[in-house]
Amino acid sequence: MKVKILATGSDGNCVWISNGKVNILVDVGLPARSIEKIMLENDVNPSEVKAIFVTHEHKDHVSGVGIAKKYLIPVYGSEGTLKKISKLEGAEVMNKQSAITFGLGSPEFMTIKRFDVHHDALEPTGFVIESAGEKVSVLMDTGKVTPDMIHAMSYSDIYIFECNHDEDMLANGEYHDSLKARVLSDSGHLSNKAAAEALSKLIKGKGEQIYLTHMSSKNNLPALAERIVKRALRQRGYEAGTHYSLVTI
Repeated sequence: MKVKILATGSDGNCVWISNGKVNILVDVGLPARSIEKIMLENDVNPSEVKAIFVTHEHKDHVSGVGIAKKYLIPVYGSEGTLKKISKLEGAEVMNKQSAITFGLGSPEFMTIKRFDVHHDALEPTGFVIESAGEKVSVLMDTGKVTPDMIHAMSYSDIYIFECNHDEDMLANGEYHDSLKARVLSDSGHLSNKAAAEALSKLIKGKGEQIYLTHMSSKNNLPALAERIVKRALRQRGYEAGTHYSLVTI
């Protein structure tokens, strides 16, 4: 499967995932016109998007959901998430017991499942996408990674993973104390250290692709996040470029 990170960070998030026949978006967190422009710049045809999956209702993940109406794209999410998104008609609720499948019966079928995450939203979720023996896990905003989340994401080929902040940079930064507490809480955002710990449990050294995303522009540095993740994986005997590949965005 192919992945393009079309947007990431506090200003907006959007990920394109394709198996060559079925194309989906996870989150549309920029204005619809901006999403459309970025898609076209990345050779992604909006009219060929089969579905949009939203992780939660915060603005930086759903502000461009109006693109669904223009291109008649179905939108999926948890019941809680969809309740919080206003002016969204015809969206379909995903529960944890079932999966959404496109192209059933064809070699290019794609199956999408959701799993619970921990963020200060009504019913936030992550997604697992599978097609022809390949698996992609998308973990956006979460304050912690639990054993159930590890189980859901295990044996993926591609990990799109929040790596939001460095704890020391956050502690010494300009955020006021209440916002620092929110980010650090179990329903906040994932630190470099927490992301590295989770990835060290997930990576098996079989050539996985890791995308570190949703980095704070004020409380993180790509090089710092990359170093912390690589160090954790090195302790497991895995080296970047040999056992896995890593991209910071």
